[in-house]
Amino acid sequence: MCRPRPGQSPVTGTGMSHAVDPERDTLDKAAGENFPVAPFFLPRAWRADLMAVYGFARLVDDIGDGDLAPGGADARLLGVSPEDAEDRLLLLDAFEADLNRVFDSTPHHPLLRRLQHTVRRRSLTPEPFHGLIAANRQDQLVSRYETYDDLLAYCELSANPVGRLVLSVTGTSTPERIRLSDAICTALQIVEHLQDVAEDLGRDRIYLPAEDMKHFHVQEADLATSTAGASLRALVAYEAQRARDLLNEGAPLVGSVHGRLKLLLAGFVAGGRAAIKAIAAAEYDVFPGPPKPGKVQLLREVGVTLRGEG
Repeated sequence: MCRPRPGQSPVTGTGMSHAVDPERDTLDKAAGENFPVAPFFLPRAWRADLMAVYGFARLVDDIGDGDLAPGGADARLLGVSPEDAEDRLLLLDAFEADLNRVFDSTPHHPLLRRLQHTVRRRSLTPEPFHGLIAANRQDQLVSRYETYDDLLAYCELSANPVGRLVLSVTGTSTPERIRLSDAICTALQIVEHLQDVAEDLGRDRIYLPAEDMKHFHVQEADLATSTAGASLRALVAYEAQRARDLLNEGAPLVGSVHGRLKLLLAGFVAGGRAAIKAIAAAEYDVFPGPPKPGKVQLLREVGVTLRGEG
């Protein structure tokens, strides 16, 4: 329900990555995500539309993270010359221009042509899509967040639009559900940041608020070690509790819907809760590798969430 995590580019038999079909290459990454994109139990029309939304979100993140498949196919489709294909801000601008064509003409990129059918079928508005692009543009310009409120403002762009799109696609959007969805999506984004502290640092990005780092006496150098010290563990525990509180705040969203959508939303909440418990089980040391829950823990959390507990 929140921003997707990076997948892997396909590799040819020659050992070189080559995007023969940019649309399929991007959509195939859904299988490697840490949350269900369009699970089998949903109605077919929902699955098709959720995959179209996923394709957009995955591609914009790949542009922002510099993870496009080598070969320049996506850049060519967006009208960006080979010599400018490494310019992420230019690519994001071109992608946004193609997004605008979704709403008033015919887009160039096949993923956006796929999205156009969903936009028309579900009467989607441009704002959530522009928010996701703005988040990736911000990633090129902002690499540190001074306060928790600054981070929440980033999550408003990077995560919350996806939950709002899920509600719109399923025809269940109301102001109260949007509020609850935003809490869940922000929580999931914070959890992902905690899991990916080392990976994000490798991209020169830190999503732990600077004021919190100062409060817990954590320096940036502490994030580059192979194991977390006591101060960093205390900081991670503090941020994990914030995410837990947000998940609990948003959990009533699950009980506000019925049927298969209820199971989907329960899976999102349960995934966040199980991830937090995995981080806690690792004693808040996220450096040996992103702590991830097992299937049994995840299923247990789904049951707890469906029963309105937790």
